[in-house]
Amino acid sequence: MATTENRGPYQFRVKVRRKGHRPLSKTFNNRKDAEAWGRAMEAEMDRGSFIPADTAQRTTVTEALERYRDEVFPRLAQGGRPELSRLNRLIEAFDKLSLAALDTVHVAQYRDRRLYHDGASAQTVKHEIGLLNRVLKQCSIDWGIHLPRGLVTALVRKPTVPPGRKRRLLPGEEEILLAAARKSKSRDIEPIIIIALETAARRGEIAAMRWEHIDFEKSTWFIPITKNGESREVPLYKRAIETLKRLPRRIDGFVWTLRRPDGITQAFDRICKSYQKENEGRLLRGLRFHDLRHEATSRLFEKGHNEMEAGHVTGHKDSQMLRRYTHLRAEDLVKKFD
Repeated sequence: MATTENRGPYQFRVKVRRKGHRPLSKTFNNRKDAEAWGRAMEAEMDRGSFIPADTAQRTTVTEALERYRDEVFPRLAQGGRPELSRLNRLIEAFDKLSLAALDTVHVAQYRDRRLYHDGASAQTVKHEIGLLNRVLKQCSIDWGIHLPRGLVTALVRKPTVPPGRKRRLLPGEEEILLAAARKSKSRDIEPIIIIALETAARRGEIAAMRWEHIDFEKSTWFIPITKNGESREVPLYKRAIETLKRLPRRIDGFVWTLRRPDGITQAFDRICKSYQKENEGRLLRGLRFHDLRHEATSRLFEKGHNEMEAGHVTGHKDSQMLRRYTHLRAEDLVKKFD
């Protein structure tokens, strides 16, 4: 039976003890609320529907985020570094709010503040809410923390993301891009562009490339950890093999001097801007390094690969995402089937 004791002029602590359950206690400002809570807890225990929520009350959102960073990030690609800035924003936003108190309104307010006050893109905010959603799932499924309000992130409207980019290389643009890369101070950027076009690999996967993972006999490249946390083996076609064989071997085992994904992006942007500064026209205008992944994915289908084969090369887990990266030209389809 629940017992209530006076803890002061306006404080009443109720204790609930039932066989098979650990003791519960909670303090209220009046006896009536304390006794009502005690009876409700006893009734839930008797019905077998009681789920302790005190862990969620004692755990802040920040503590859950930090635990996710310490325990889960090391298992992700690049040790979770691409997600770290998102996680830090969430820590700053939700501060000392408990998991039990976290509600849809808090997530919705965060979404709107990031969109309309901070000027963050819809895609960025969607990724941040997605990270919070994964942390809450980890709490509920793997850490045994009951969330009394459920998975609140699932009930919040996500920002509408604009249509994905469809930029492909224009006729003659690849040759100009590689020529501009050869003039660059970076000796890595030209072969990196070729590998990107031949493998459809992500920039982080390319940056982490090591000689020990390249098998010239089988013409394959083993990627031990990818964005989705799984490994995959990528075929290396003739052009990729020839490019890699021309490179000098580094003592540290890495293929490139450029080992930061941001470093690859910066080197790529520099050569595009340098070309644009010296030349007029559409070529290389607005081109991004990630567009090469779209280009390479589209070329896989143009070479005759089916969806399963292309997905194995690119690492896309579902056909919907694979289609987002595939942009076939209508004029090429006409030539193929005419």
